[in-house]
Amino acid sequence: MSKYSTGFKNRVIKQILPPENKSISTVCKETGVSDQTIRNWLKLVKNDRFNSRDGEISPDTRNSSEKMTLLLEGRSIEEDKLGEWLRSNGLHTEHISLWEQGLRDNIADKNTKDKETIKELKKKTLKLEKELLRKEKALAEMAALLVLKKKADDLWGDDEGD
Repeated sequence: MSKYSTGFKNRVIKQILPPENKSISTVCKETGVSDQTIRNWLKLVKNDRFNSRDGEISPDTRNSSEKMTLLLEGRSIEEDKLGEWLRSNGLHTEHISLWEQGLRDNIADKNTKDKETIKELKKKTLKLEKELLRKEKALAEMAALLVLKKKADDLWGDDEGD
């Protein structure tokens, strides 16, 4: 299975061929597709071996990155040209709505997980701070006892020699 959908490949190839005639390096930078991959697609087109429907990826099986790119691209399309853009990408308006809702759900889930993690870390920090305070008090008490023992030894003498 190809990493890129046929619709995506078609859009990339359309940018290179007339009437757009963009350079391959420009399209590479814009799309993130390697130079060699685009050249391979062009070779298939020139040899009439590029089937525009071959391996078509349904809207539901597109990867997250491509969905996000299409969502952003769709938002920039004028209302009167949206239908044509949707058809050229093999989409319906429901797909866009579903993807947007999925994105919102993912963000909400991430926020919930982040809040839970923060809550757990705060509990752990509080517990560690209490333990540190307890140990500091014990250390201060031990230091005071050592000072008292030294003063008692100086005052009454060391009993160990008796």
